[in-house]
This record gives sequence, C-alpha cells and structure tokens, in this order.
Amino acid sequence: MNEYIGVDLGGTNFKAGRVSGGKIDLEATNPVHQNCTESELFTILFTTIDALITKNTTAIGVGVPGIVDPDTGVIYDIINLPAWETIPLRDILEDRYSIPVYLNNDANCFAKGEYIYGAGKAYNNFVGLSIGTGLGMGIIIERKLHNGLFFGAGEIGMVTYKDSIIEYYVSSLFFERNFNANAKELSLLATQGDATALQAYREFGLHLGNAINNINYMIAPEAIVLGGSISKAFPLFKNSMHETLKTFAFPKQTEHLVIEVSRVNGIAILGAAALCVE
Repeated sequence: MNEYIGVDLGGTNFKAGRVSGGKIDLEATNPVHQNCTESELFTILFTTIDALITKNTTAIGVGVPGIVDPDTGVIYDIINLPAWETIPLRDILEDRYSIPVYLNNDANCFAKGEYIYGAGKAYNNFVGLSIGTGLGMGIIIERKLHNGLFFGAGEIGMVTYKDSIIEYYVSSLFFERNFNANAKELSLLATQGDATALQAYREFGLHLGNAINNINYMIAPEAIVLGGSISKAFPLFKNSMHETLKTFAFPKQTEHLVIEVSRVNGIAILGAAALCVE
C-alpha cells in the first residue's frame, strides 16, 4: 500500500497528513501569517512535512493557494502568502526529500478529493467551493478535474462584485472588514443568539447566493459541495443563501441544483495526496 504526504498550504495554517489506503494516518498543523518571510514559510513547511514523512513515503502532493506552472513546478500569485511569489516549490521539495512532488491549486485539490472520497462521487459535473481565508473553486466536468491554464480555472473569488471582488464578500474577509471580528467568533456568538452576529451571517449568505448564481450561469453544475472553515456554519447562512438563489433567471436549474457541505474530515489533505495517485 503506497504512502503519500498531502499538504494544504492555507492562508492561516500549513496542514499536512500521511495518507495510505485513502485514509489519513497522522496529521500535522503549523500556523502561518501574511507577514511571514520566504525563509520562515519554508521552515514552517519543512517542519510540517518532517513530522510525517517516513522511509515508506513515495510522493508528496501539495495544494497551493495560487497558480502553478505545470511544467516547471513554479508557484505564482500566492495572495495570502505574498512572500512566496515565483517560488520553484516542486524543485525545492524534491531536492530536500528525494521523492516526486505534485502541485495543483488548493481548490482543485478540494474538488478532486470530494470526487474521489466525498459527495462528488455521485455527480458527473459538480463544483467544490472552499470558503475560508479566501474563496476557491474547483470544477469537475464529466468526472474529470478541469485545471485550466496554470491550474487557474475556477477563480470565482476574483470576479468583480460590488465595490471590489467576490472574495471580499464570501470569505473571512467579509466578517473582518465589516464586523471587526473573525468568522469563528461570530459563529459562536450567532449560535448564542447575538443579533449582530446573526445579521453578519445573514448578509454573508446573500452574497454567497450571488456567487452561486454566477457559477450557475457559467457552469450549470449538478451540485455544489461547500468546504473550508466557514462551511461549518452553514445553518447560519443557508436560508439567506437560498433567498438570493430565488432571483436566478432559470428557476428550473436551481430546483435541481444540490448544495451540500463536505462531510469528509481532512478533505483538502486527501485531495492533495490524490495528486500522487495520478
């Protein structure tokens, strides 16, 4: 049975897991922040992987929060980790660990993980929407991951919306910019009945509904699987999300659209590890 390391380079944490037989045997997590230097980020990444790798590890898969050159393994435009602009990540990791390394966009890894291990198995065409520090989207078309140029397909968060871009309204940035609190804090307050927190999540759901309407116009998927830290608060924004979905021009389409929350623990890690299988 092959053993892989799956790595999820999040904007607030580097997470990794040792994966065999489609299951995570051991995990490691270390915090990062936007002001980390290039060398600090590498130290954190190496520490995370070193805690998991064994002589039986045959490959490493990495989900990157940006775009990747598939030929050179260079990563670009890592918005939440600006110190890592134009980094030959694949070569650096292969030189250090002497095993193959595979890279893809982190949202693509999420969608691929859902396709192999989660709710996506039931659909030919679906979208994985990861909502956390940022907003990412992976697209499965006819049971194949649609990568696009430089693995950059599906950047719904960068689409112009209101006074900025969708990501500023459908990610943790929305709560920080408009309510001076993070999504987790407001989620806890909302479950306790706090009126401001409940309103924050209601507004968030309205914006998410607009993002999904855009996805429907562009891709018309059978299903959308929500992941990322904010998806855990789905009951707080579900109703307002559906309120906006009712404005979609083709109601027959939304009637058949399935929207559900990922039920697989560690799906981003599993999706990254799945890159090694191919």
